[in-house]
Amino acid sequence: MNYFYLPLERWTNTFVNGWLVPNVGKFFDAISEGIGWFIGLVTDLLLFLPPELIAVAIILIAWKFAGKGVALFAFIGLLYLGSANIWDEAMQTLSIVVVATVFSIIAGLPIGILCAKSRTADRIVRPILDFMQTLPSFVYLIPAILLFGLGGVPAVIATFIFATPPAVRMTNLGIRQVPTDVIEVAQAFGCTQMQLLLKVQLPLAVPSIMAGINQTIMLSLSMAVVASMIGAPGLGSLVLSGISSVNVGKGLVGGLGIVVLAIILDRITQSLGKKNNLK
Repeated sequence: MNYFYLPLERWTNTFVNGWLVPNVGKFFDAISEGIGWFIGLVTDLLLFLPPELIAVAIILIAWKFAGKGVALFAFIGLLYLGSANIWDEAMQTLSIVVVATVFSIIAGLPIGILCAKSRTADRIVRPILDFMQTLPSFVYLIPAILLFGLGGVPAVIATFIFATPPAVRMTNLGIRQVPTDVIEVAQAFGCTQMQLLLKVQLPLAVPSIMAGINQTIMLSLSMAVVASMIGAPGLGSLVLSGISSVNVGKGLVGGLGIVVLAIILDRITQSLGKKNNLK
């Protein structure tokens, strides 16, 4: 079946090692410093605050937005994180998820709005999102290591690439699903395009946008173990250590910690979307 030879590997290595790293390396170093500072700020804050204060805040938020059942689960889950002595690792994982989610929202919402407003942009962005979602997550790690080294920064970059598509897609979908009669009424009252977007389309698209954010958070957490392979601290490193040493107990402890964070964040963000939908 070798009808012709495609030296894609050589071309890629020549481009990356021969041009990209020597010419744009300082730019990526600056990005790495900025992201590293942000990760350190969030991590230091979560580790500086008393665990009891963070736990109470999360439980109260869960109670207010998701109900007593989720609040009870949050209490039990956070108690588990403390009693299993993995609170610090959980906060490190949470910091990476928070930073990656913030970047995904900052990039995803405007791109989703652009795609909803422009069919040309939608046609261009859609295959890029398909590529980002279907490419195996392990593949992201190679350029992330090459350009950003090891640690939390490449983990955030890889997580950002993997978790951004739902934010873009759901924002696009939510705006497109706004009823046309509502748009026509707003235009009849003299709304400009910016007023129509900010006061009509985005508020009505909030449930869909929140569903996208929810999926972004879940995908970010699913990258925790994968990101630990490139030096990302947190619960994923516990699971990876358990795998490498065939320590079932350590892997179970770290895995349950990820499950606890995932369920709490999932239920809270889901409830936020439902409450906005009811309004």
